[in-house]
Amino acid sequence: MGGRLLVLLLLAPCATLDCAPRATVRIEGLTMGTTYRVTVVTARPGSGDDLRRAVEHRLEEVNRHLSTWDDESEISRFNRSRSIGVEVRVSEDFLRVMTAAREIFVLSGGAWDATVSPLVELWGFGPSGPARGVPPPDRVVLALALVGFDKVEVRETGLVKRHPAVTLDLSSIAKGYGVDAVAEVVRGEGGADFLVEIGGEVYAAGARRDGSPWRVGVNRPDPDAAPDEVYRVVPLRDEALATSGGYRNFFVQEGVRRSHVIDPRTGHPVTNGIASVTVRASSCMLADGLATAVMVMGPKAGLALVERLDGVEALVVVADEDGGLRDHRSSGFPLEPPSGSH
Repeated sequence: MGGRLLVLLLLAPCATLDCAPRATVRIEGLTMGTTYRVTVVTARPGSGDDLRRAVEHRLEEVNRHLSTWDDESEISRFNRSRSIGVEVRVSEDFLRVMTAAREIFVLSGGAWDATVSPLVELWGFGPSGPARGVPPPDRVVLALALVGFDKVEVRETGLVKRHPAVTLDLSSIAKGYGVDAVAEVVRGEGGADFLVEIGGEVYAAGARRDGSPWRVGVNRPDPDAAPDEVYRVVPLRDEALATSGGYRNFFVQEGVRRSHVIDPRTGHPVTNGIASVTVRASSCMLADGLATAVMVMGPKAGLALVERLDGVEALVVVADEDGGLRDHRSSGFPLEPPSGSH
């Protein structure tokens, strides 16, 4: 994704007697090549060991199904298969994410595509290594021939390849799905007021100890900014937030900066001036995928899409040539001033 959200856990003093006994339980660890953190406000704090075990087990399941970094994961095995026209039965996790992937592909007019990995690899941003540079035009054409969500059919119980060499990379929505999956676990353990964060992608349920909304900071989308520099603050209650940005992962060649965000329709990195996109939605998986889609679509088309979707809002930050940043918001995107985080 390349963007970053900063969870602001500065808890206000308890304002009522009702919340006085409530405590905050935090568990954290590593997953999906990044960190995760779960914060639960509860009247029964305990040690949190049972919740930790349940969360870790669920994250292991998600990785086992969706991680392209694991050669034996379900998605890696599917990618290696060369069979076409044969339905491959897949797990519920895999199928749920692919169903959402198809929806985002259609909504974005192909600006987001789960089959984009040949292009990501070609430009040097994939798992194979950092040999980055502008590829020859003929190689872009060859890679584009392997890209297209129409090359995979999503059925009720499985997936069907329509091209033997098509591969899937769900990394731009897998973290969001992981957040949603962990949120389901916390709810199943009785949690009502909690925040789940994986690599900066967030779902916030209920409220903080004082009854106010959770507050999440958006990192300043500038390669020279500190990783914890807050640009904007977003209040959240029973909603998810995800950010995509090209300001951390890029290369410069002949004076032109090219980010890791590739337009699957053209085969080239996006050059629309967007520094980051933050999307608020009911699910983190949807927010995650739409943030990348809007990055590719550009400010005007991306915000037009967001305005058509119920319960979805977005903040698009565009970098000026002089280094300044300009905000473009959908009509209902909520913001607090950055000073609110201190």
